[in-house]
Amino acid sequence: MMNVKVLFFANLRERAGSRQVELDLAPDVTVAGLKKILLEKFPALKDYLPTVLVAVDREYAFDDTVLSDGAEVALFPPVSGG
Repeated sequence: MMNVKVLFFANLRERAGSRQVELDLAPDVTVAGLKKILLEKFPALKDYLPTVLVAVDREYAFDDTVLSDGAEVALFPPVSGG
């Protein structure tokens, strides 16, 4: 098992009802796998998870990024500007 810390920002924090959560995961879980786990634990994130921006250890990450033990995963809602 490995442990990762997930940080929720902006309206994701409100939807999750928490600023952060620590999860024990199987080895070699990807960002996509983490999103599935988060959907089970936080159903209110359903509409947001497909488009969230993800950073792993302060570097942008994609769905195929493999997480490592002790990783810090930050989730940001997509931003729009004008």
